[in-house]
Amino acid sequence: MLWFCLFFKASRVMVASRNYGDFASEATFEIKQCDLHRLEEGPGTTAVMTREEGLQYYKTMQTIRRMELKSDQLYKQKIIRGFCHLYDGQEACCVGIEAAIKPTDHVITAYRAHGFTYTRGVPVREILAELTGRKGGCAKGKGGSMHMYTKNFYGGNGIVGAQVPLGAGIALACKYFAKNEICVALYGDGAANQGQIFETYNMAALWKLPCIFVCENNRYGMGTSVERAAASTDYYKRGYFIPGLRVDGMDVLCVREAVKFAAEYCRSGKGPLVMELQTYRYHGHSMSDPGISYRTREEIQEVRSKSDPITLLKDRMVNNNLASVEELKEIDVAVRKEIEEAAQFATTDPEPPLEELGHHIYFNEPPFEVRGPNQWIKYKSVS
Repeated sequence: MLWFCLFFKASRVMVASRNYGDFASEATFEIKQCDLHRLEEGPGTTAVMTREEGLQYYKTMQTIRRMELKSDQLYKQKIIRGFCHLYDGQEACCVGIEAAIKPTDHVITAYRAHGFTYTRGVPVREILAELTGRKGGCAKGKGGSMHMYTKNFYGGNGIVGAQVPLGAGIALACKYFAKNEICVALYGDGAANQGQIFETYNMAALWKLPCIFVCENNRYGMGTSVERAAASTDYYKRGYFIPGLRVDGMDVLCVREAVKFAAEYCRSGKGPLVMELQTYRYHGHSMSDPGISYRTREEIQEVRSKSDPITLLKDRMVNNNLASVEELKEIDVAVRKEIEEAAQFATTDPEPPLEELGHHIYFNEPPFEVRGPNQWIKYKSVS
């Protein structure tokens, strides 16, 4: 036992000493070329990543992965109830997008929102507490899985496709106030056939709104494959008169470079851009979907083994001397510890009291009464 302890301490010293001397400070990587629509040129096919960036991307993606696995566990224990859509497998999308935009830019997405909630700055404990309906949740325990918010992040929206016109409205505000900000409006391949999305494309193009419309194509809308649901699966061409990009959504660097290109395009006053991120979800559509009635276990395993975004980043970092296997394992241990502590908070924090049910409907408004389940029950609403 003493030998093991000494060996473990020595290993940590070796890793620590390598942190400052033996690792490369940055590396250049080949990335997949994007497919283009109505664009003469697109993002480059190489990306530079520093050691610090790589470690940050790895930790963030691993945190989201572990957070979603913990959510799955809490749901099966009936601690989390109601709708719950998990993001594991798609981590490169939200991490790559956040790495390419500014904190002052705006993001709005659909109901698979946990990953974006985290990358926009909400701590894990507040996300898990929101999922369990506790007072310490980011929406005070009243929003649940589909309705999480923070500064410059507008949810989490439960109505399929409805967040896209809202995103155009946010982009209109960006243009109106002339702050050189953009909005990223995300939706899935299932929502891509919604009429309101095409109406939004039209207005955004007419008014040259600084909006990136991002279709996260995870190949299945609920339980229906894209080939069975769409006459054309080239979602990046759906804007027709709006330029588009199709991007490898399993590669965080590919996503980052594509969104950097798109953000610069939008900020320059050229109008909106449509982006399709080709990605994959490991869980079913929601927790009520086992995810294997319309696809095989072998298909899921093949994606995990060949295209997993975390494994891809890990291999790149280790093979290019940006990090060691031991160092990344230490990050894994720290992430697991953070998730367990967050889960402990999310299961012990009190639920919001019933008298606060009507609170926080409006921002900065005088208190008023809200009708309850019948006309004789009233709740007070405080901003």
